[in-house]
Amino acid sequence: MSEIKRKYFGTDGVRGRVGTFPITPDFVLKLGMAAGRVLSRGEGGRVIIGKDTRLSGYMLEAALESGFSAAGVSTVLLGPMPTPAISYLTRAFRADLGVVISASHNPYYDNGIKFFSAEGTKLPDEVELEIEKELETEFHLDDPAALGHAYRQNDAPGRYVEFCKSTFASHLSLDGLKIVLDCANGATYHVAPLVFKELGAEVVTMGVNPNGININDGVGSTHPEALISRVLTEKADLGIAFDGDGDRVMMVDSEGSLLDGDAILYIIACDRKAKGKLGGGVVGTLMSNLGLELALSEQGIDFVRSKVGDRYVMETLLEKGWRLGGENSGHIICLDYVSTGDGIVSALQALKASIHQGKSLSELVSPLQMLPQELINLRLSAGFDALTDPKVQAQVREVENALGARGRVLLRKSGTEPLIRVMVEGEDRQQVHHYAQCIADVIRKQAEGDQA
Repeated sequence: MSEIKRKYFGTDGVRGRVGTFPITPDFVLKLGMAAGRVLSRGEGGRVIIGKDTRLSGYMLEAALESGFSAAGVSTVLLGPMPTPAISYLTRAFRADLGVVISASHNPYYDNGIKFFSAEGTKLPDEVELEIEKELETEFHLDDPAALGHAYRQNDAPGRYVEFCKSTFASHLSLDGLKIVLDCANGATYHVAPLVFKELGAEVVTMGVNPNGININDGVGSTHPEALISRVLTEKADLGIAFDGDGDRVMMVDSEGSLLDGDAILYIIACDRKAKGKLGGGVVGTLMSNLGLELALSEQGIDFVRSKVGDRYVMETLLEKGWRLGGENSGHIICLDYVSTGDGIVSALQALKASIHQGKSLSELVSPLQMLPQELINLRLSAGFDALTDPKVQAQVREVENALGARGRVLLRKSGTEPLIRVMVEGEDRQQVHHYAQCIADVIRKQAEGDQA
């Protein structure tokens, strides 16, 4: 199937640097109007809006609110809330649309807008294209009496905390566990500690003092070294790190070993298989480690790959009728509980497996032998396409032939940043590193020549 070309939407909404098109107040206002018109069809409607802790969230929230109101759509403002909370609360409030103002794991100077349907799922490509089409039309405010209302909902955090706890069986407890929580100075800072404390854990927090510009700054799932150090210092049983908007999670065992999304997915899948509750196989992505695929196969668990992006994991789960999927970046979808990646819920499912089987995280993940994988992110040069450059593709084919069936090469553009990602995977770490550098060197050389 050919890739759908979208002008503004990437793999996870509209994203960019604040103050640079399209993340400007005037465009975001128009985006709210366009989405409102597609949503309402002139018959009103209701949308909930949440955001992470970036300073620019205040500005973009006001612009969105104005745009929706102009389109006759009423807004419920929830303030700082994790992305998966908006997915859940869209359904709980019976809203027609959920909106998150966040750039996820990106630095504070980036921001973005992403949408959830009334069912709490990412919008289909076709709806995003419809919104883009509406953005190109001139907007007229026909009847001031038909403007949408706006109000704040102050109890949203408590509602989401109770939902997260409900995914952890009432007869289970985290009593006796010392857990370090790294909330990335992001949207989970005020809800995640409550969830784990109320379930009985002794909680040590970090990354819970957002100031508008320190989100993801040396903390969170994209900087797990801070969590690893704190777990060892505190002599904790484990650590959990979320990204800025709370839809990704990484975990650290008591020995300071990092468990990425593949490892967490393996733990949950094996536990559910043992209890007869897996409900099919597991969906990963093109970036999922080959070691995960091999380890799941040894457990008799089917595994398929989707395109990169939790929206595509979700699409594949629905197509297959399965319940569990995720990405090595830490997006895990447990479809029996949530309809998008949820860092808190995913961590609870891994802890549930640990309690059920009476084993530590390191023991649960010990059968999983991850193959060495090298990922290099290169800034894209305007006009240069590494995916079609003949010399780059020749180098990729050469590496693929050398690796054979026990290795992989993946070249893909980021859907959220101006990057080309080079991934090489194989059995020999030094060889993998060498081949990844070879491909990256050719890309740099060709890009420089293209700019000359």
